[in-house]
Parts: sequence; structure tokens; C-alpha cells
Amino acid sequence: MSKSVVIIGGGVVGLCSAYYLQKEGCKVTVIDKSPMNAGASYVNAGYLTPSHIIPMAAPGMITTGLRYMFNSSSPFYMKPRLDPNFIKWAWNFKKSATQKNVDLAIPVIKEVNVLSRELFTAIKNSGDLGSFHLERKGLLMLYQTDKERDHELIVSEKAKFLGLEVKELDKEGISRVEPNININAKGAIHYECDGHSTPSEFMARMKAYLENIGVHLIKNQEVTDVIMNYKKPCEVKTLTSSYDADEIVLAAGSWSGKLAKKLGLKLSIEAGKGYRINVQKETNIKMPAILMEAKMAVTPMKGFTRFAGTMEFSGINHDIRKERVNAIAKGAVDFYDGLSISAEDKNNAQCGLRPVTPDGLPYIGKSKKHKNLTIATGHAMMGWSLGPVTGKLISELICDKDLVMDITPFDPERRF
Repeated sequence: MSKSVVIIGGGVVGLCSAYYLQKEGCKVTVIDKSPMNAGASYVNAGYLTPSHIIPMAAPGMITTGLRYMFNSSSPFYMKPRLDPNFIKWAWNFKKSATQKNVDLAIPVIKEVNVLSRELFTAIKNSGDLGSFHLERKGLLMLYQTDKERDHELIVSEKAKFLGLEVKELDKEGISRVEPNININAKGAIHYECDGHSTPSEFMARMKAYLENIGVHLIKNQEVTDVIMNYKKPCEVKTLTSSYDADEIVLAAGSWSGKLAKKLGLKLSIEAGKGYRINVQKETNIKMPAILMEAKMAVTPMKGFTRFAGTMEFSGINHDIRKERVNAIAKGAVDFYDGLSISAEDKNNAQCGLRPVTPDGLPYIGKSKKHKNLTIATGHAMMGWSLGPVTGKLISELICDKDLVMDITPFDPERRF
């Protein structure tokens, strides 16, 4: 029997969930408070990253955050504030940031990222969305100092052990893979296992496809209440409408914690703000890269080059801090000879809020309290990369299918 499903959240996770649920015969409605044309799913670096095997909650991160707390242009910024939820989240983050937890998370992160990378390819090969930008050139981890090189070599050895394709490049090696621009780097770790895409293009094509096959995309409606009832249809209320459903998916990103409270659930999430600058003119950059000292990402996308980065914990807001935008621009110019980022490019910078859990792993799974509620949020910087696999897992959970992987580490009600 087909199910009626309401998905709260129209980002990449919500849309991918709708994509796979409709393939199982479900009647799907997606509700979002925005026009579904901005936010983290549109301003991210577009990476498909099996190489990003280290969770954000790693040893030393809290110390780094405290060191940068009063430097609002730093790559990792925690705005001082007396917010009980943030203080509790930060304490749980500190408790989670142990080598033991990192070691347990590494193979899980690798597996879920590889699965999602292959699902991106399967979506493209299906022809459902038409042709869209998706490449497998890998990712360069560019370094200027021995300190960053030595740090990344440790990560690369773990990646190799897990079967990921990795090479070490010297300066000449960098020139061979990126011949049209001089890069101020001593060397790079080339994660050949990675891919990249253009998020805005993928999202536009996914929305068009979903609407064409009958998925209802409800824009500009904020969910104000959710009424759960296991024996009868659930009800999702907005300011102007009400929607009944057999199943509800909570995929509201950084806003998920607020909605979870209405359902009597404790979902620890903090909004981690990231920024992006798009440069429309030709940059001659052809390879995606992480600039390690600058702690930022560079992605050649369809029609432009994106420079993105920073992690800012300052609550739920879309305020643009110019000093953080300038830091991204400076980091890029320091690595690429002849690159210029105009004042207009910087003035057009945008930001997005990434939902971050205390241990750096997403929440994916059924609620124990509400059997017809499924949670899909908390992906932090891996949201884009994990969109398809999360959507696939959500469809399998709701439609009682065998899961493509063990999701125990993603339990939404796990303890920290």
C-alpha cells in the first residue's frame, strides 16, 4: 500500500528523500519556509567526498574554537553567547571529540560517502534529471607548510587503508593536473576518489523533475506545529494550511531542533554558517581543492568558480560578516597567482546554515517515540555529499525495505 509522506525541509536531503520515496510509489509533499532557492544546499562547495573521513568533532577542535572565539575572521568561529542549548551542545561536542570516537566514525563516514557518490552517478545515468554537471577529477589538498602536509599525510594513510584512491603530488605534480595557473603550494594530497558538481543546477533540475512527476513542493510556508498519531494520519500545520500524512520526515536542517522540541524530542543541533564567493570570469582553475592553511574550498563549477569556507557558530541568522568574506578572498589570492576577486564578487557573497551535531555524524533514523516520524538532519559539512544516500535510506526505512547500510551510528536518539 502506498503511503502519504510529508517532508519538512526542501534542501538536498529533503528533495533526495522525495526522489526515492516517489519511486517506491509514495505520495509525497515537501514543505519549506523558503522559496527553495537559497541556503546551504545552494552555497556549498559541491563536493562528493569519500576522502572526508574525519568527523568534525575531532580532538583539538574545541581548543581551536576557544582560540578563535574573539577573532570573527577566523576559519572556525564561535560567537560568545549565553545560550543554554549552545553551551550544552558545546559540552557534548567536547566529550565526543576523542580519538576513540574518531576511529569508530572513520569507516562509517567512508562507507556512507562512497554509497552516496555512486547514487549521484546513478541519478545522472537514469536520465531523470537530464544532463547535469558531475565530475570525478578528485580533490587536491594543497599545502604551503610542512605542518599541514604532515597532518594530511596521516589522514591519507587512513584513507588508503580503507581502499580509497590517493596520491601525493609535489609542485611539479600539481602543475601537471592544474597546468593553466600557478599555485603557491609546496605540494598536495590528491584524493582521486572524490567528485564535484554544481549544486544550484542539480537542485533546479531535481525540483523540476519532482514537480513533473507529481510531488507537491510547498514553498514559503513555515511549519508551526506537527501532530503525531500512530493509528491515524499525522498532521503538519503551517500558518495558512494543514497537511495530513501517514509518515513525516524531519529534514529541516538547522531548524530541525526547534521542530523536534514540539514533538518532545531532544535533537542537539547547532547552525554552522558557511560562506561562498562566486567568480564569474575565467580563473583557469580546473581542479577542486582545499587550501589547507586558509581552511577553505575551491570548486570549478558550471559557468563560474566558487570559493567557499568557514564554520561560524553564531546562532540561526543569515548575517554576512564582511571580514569572513574578505578572509576567503585573501586565502584564495594567496594560493593562486594572478587571481583577483572583485569587490562586486565579495559584495554578492552568500551564506548557508549547516546543521551540526555534537559528534559530527548525521541523525538518520526512525524516532522511537513517534513510529511514523523519520529524522534526516545534522549532516554538517557533508550535507551535499550525503544527500542521495540519506534520501535512499529514508525511503527504505519508510517503505520497510532492507537498508543499504547499517545506520546504528546515526541513531537520532543516541547519547553523547
